[in-house]
Amino acid sequence: MIQGLIAKKIGMSQQFDDAGNVVPVTVLKAGPCTVIQKKTPETDGYPAVQLGFVEERAVRRATKPQTGHFKKSGVPVVKKLQEVGCSDLAAVKEGDQVLVDIFEIGETIDVIGTSKGKGFAGVVKRHHFAGGDAAHGSMFHRAPGSIGASSYPSRVIKGMRMGGHMGHDRVTVRKLKVVATDKDQNLLIVKGAVPGAKGGYVLVRKAAPAPARAK
Repeated sequence: MIQGLIAKKIGMSQQFDDAGNVVPVTVLKAGPCTVIQKKTPETDGYPAVQLGFVEERAVRRATKPQTGHFKKSGVPVVKKLQEVGCSDLAAVKEGDQVLVDIFEIGETIDVIGTSKGKGFAGVVKRHHFAGGDAAHGSMFHRAPGSIGASSYPSRVIKGMRMGGHMGHDRVTVRKLKVVATDKDQNLLIVKGAVPGAKGGYVLVRKAAPAPARAK
């Protein structure tokens, strides 16, 4: 069984539950996806399938290697490819479609996407530093302060919190609840927010089981 599919974020909305409470939801266009390639333990070392997100407009000016890669699945070259896990490779073949009905209402899922990029940001915005004294002449309003010692180790330690590129990170939001599905329009509605901007691609997969605690 294929464990997930590729989706595109349409935007956020809200619904009312049975008690009349407002529930924030995210609407995703989940598929249709097509199996482009199978990954087997014998040839690749792990079981998985490569999915392609089928959109209305195919890729223009596809290269010969791209055309050859997609030829076996029988679909035109698509823009977005993603590997997902598969528990039964024998029941899957190239060209099979994966639709939103692999998820059930009430099921928990994980959504993986790329967060919004914020450009360059200082330590106050990026790492929530408090900043220095705001008095006249302090010259330490939003500065990071010391970033290391001089004599030892005479270098900046890896992971030091400093100003830099903020956002545009791979983010996984776990255990979101499926509120509704629409197979005809390939829509998946989940409770809560998912990473990324409108129109961004995300990977929706069945929620991974919680790791067992050591006794």
